[in-house]
Amino acid sequence: MAHFLDPKHDLTFKRVFGEHKHLCMSLINSMLPLEKPVVNIEYQSGELIPPLDILRNTIVDVRCTDTTGRQFLVEMQLFWYESFKQRVLLNASKAYVIQSETAQNLKLLQPVYSLNFVNEIFEKSDKMQDVYFHHYKIVNIEYTEKRIDGLEFVFLELPKFTPQNRAEKKLHELWLRFLTEINENTEEIPQELLDNELTREAVRYMEKAAYSKEQLAQYDKWKIDLLSAQSMLYDSEEKGLKKGRAEGEAERAQLKVEKEAAQAKLKEKAEKEAGLLARIAELERLTLGKT
Repeated sequence: MAHFLDPKHDLTFKRVFGEHKHLCMSLINSMLPLEKPVVNIEYQSGELIPPLDILRNTIVDVRCTDTTGRQFLVEMQLFWYESFKQRVLLNASKAYVIQSETAQNLKLLQPVYSLNFVNEIFEKSDKMQDVYFHHYKIVNIEYTEKRIDGLEFVFLELPKFTPQNRAEKKLHELWLRFLTEINENTEEIPQELLDNELTREAVRYMEKAAYSKEQLAQYDKWKIDLLSAQSMLYDSEEKGLKKGRAEGEAERAQLKVEKEAAQAKLKEKAEKEAGLLARIAELERLTLGKT
């Protein structure tokens, strides 16, 4: 029986989409709402914005350019953190700006598409509880058909994805099933993935036997580093929560002191007013007695 690895990890994700252009193009075309499909790509090396050390093992990315000059930034984000969208925006913006170093005319700048798979749920509102696909553009708020071309962003929340067997979205769903259903606990590959030649090939690259001992050791180390990064992120969040709670308790204690002081002043004022009223009443009684 074949043993499988998780395609969301650095080694395996890049084995499939960073070494096989036709698979990467299929993924891009099935996920992005492009007016013209990608027909050929060239991989680009180097990081645009190096991640923080604590987050380095939580981000897997592949960068490529097609024959028209369009750039595609494909990322797998294993843990969600609030500034991730800003990092994505900065990354895509830098890719767009870099073109100006060689372009002779700003009109020749080609768009940048940022495709981000997120392995956690980040949109938790009730109205978006079943929405896994999020597409962002720069648009006019009042007239949304008016837009500024150049940057587009797609975020997919993998835990929310549920197959619906839509014929028009066949590859879209197959690739998402590949990313969400194949892992180290997989014993039997879904037949739908085996029936398609592209996902069948990708599944083959997930077989443990396709990797050397050195690569498997690298995979295991990456998993350990990933768990360490996750622990550090959660520890940081917990420290923040504890600090927030401590500050909140201190603030509540201060408010209690201020409230008690204010109540004491009101009581003192009321007692003085009561004494004054009693004195006035006494004077009025004495005055009436004399008459």
